[in-house]
Amino acid sequence: QVQLVESGGGLVQPGGSLRLSCAASGSIFNINGMGWYRQARGKQRELVAAITRGGTTNYANSVKGRFTISRDNAKNTVYLQMNSLKPEDTAVYYCNAAIVEGSGRYLEVWGQGTLVTVSS
Repeated sequence: QVQLVESGGGLVQPGGSLRLSCAASGSIFNINGMGWYRQARGKQRELVAAITRGGTTNYANSVKGRFTISRDNAKNTVYLQMNSLKPEDTAVYYCNAAIVEGSGRYLEVWGQGTLVTVSS
């Protein structure tokens, strides 16, 4: 059984910063891609940023230059540094990971979500 636990969300003023973290635990053999998605009220869930095991990154156009995704493979953890936050960044942010369990089973796992609210 594999779990992703997210932390770091909260209320921040426009222009502020937050750092989200997501740690995977359980019987993990390998973690391939990891990413952050968000879902705002009345909107579809969208990819914010993704990172391969080797460190190749991909960002939504709306966050390029403001957000940075990183990972620590030894800690099975992915981070999202969010700077210059805008009200339109307000959403529930979900961590995602493609995981191979110790048994060999492939799983796509989601975190519980953490709320980021950007408001003055």
